[in-house]
Amino acid sequence: MPDDGLPLRNRWAVVTGSSRGIGRAIAVRMAAAGARVVLHGRDSGALSEAAAAVRAAGSEAAVVAASLDAAEGCDALLDAAVRLGALDIWVNNAGADVLTGEAAQWSFERKLAALWKVDVEATMRLSRGVGRRMQQRGGGVLLNMGWDQAETGMEGDSGELFAAAKGAVMAFTRSLAHSLAPDVRVNCLAPGWIRTAWGANADAGWQRRAAGESLRARWGTADDVAEAALWLASPAADFINGQAIRINGGFRYARPAE
Repeated sequence: MPDDGLPLRNRWAVVTGSSRGIGRAIAVRMAAAGARVVLHGRDSGALSEAAAAVRAAGSEAAVVAASLDAAEGCDALLDAAVRLGALDIWVNNAGADVLTGEAAQWSFERKLAALWKVDVEATMRLSRGVGRRMQQRGGGVLLNMGWDQAETGMEGDSGELFAAAKGAVMAFTRSLAHSLAPDVRVNCLAPGWIRTAWGANADAGWQRRAAGESLRARWGTADDVAEAALWLASPAADFINGQAIRINGGFRYARPAE
């Protein structure tokens, strides 16, 4: 591969949940690195804006609208990707939002069900489906989305919910890497406190906590996660497999006093 600063040239990257936030940042960063990108989401307007950003980064964009809370939506996305031949890089970023809007008021049980369907079951179904096809083609990269505190724990309903869902994704990722070895690399991104929609509107206590629990003393950004995703998807990470990469600036276990 020529060293032209475009490590993903001539590759396709599918990024689920890429109409906004971390997914959009990953899609745009991979486009800037030469990848043609399949964007996925449910909001057609946001998807159109994300596709325009990918094209502005100098790459080709395709858009697939599908809900991943049922098998039919997962299969529709995978079928669309197969038709495009988009089986080089697959990023399972989509997740159920149970922290903002109406969903923030849901019961613990309803939140858990939503997270399990999208974050866990859809990730597993898509990973297994695309992974087998990558294996048959002789190569590919799969990236799933975990959470840094799934391995250390966090108090409260949100901590319990996300530790259960993302911990399952991280464990699945490690096992899938064994199943698809040696041809397909499977890794997990494990972000910490990233300033997404919830973080931007969190109260002062959460703002202090997010900065205080990172050795970098700041919130992470969607671009921080996108840079890690680009590296893991690139040939530079060819010997990285079956890992959960924490993107948190270094977790500070002893929380500073308020």
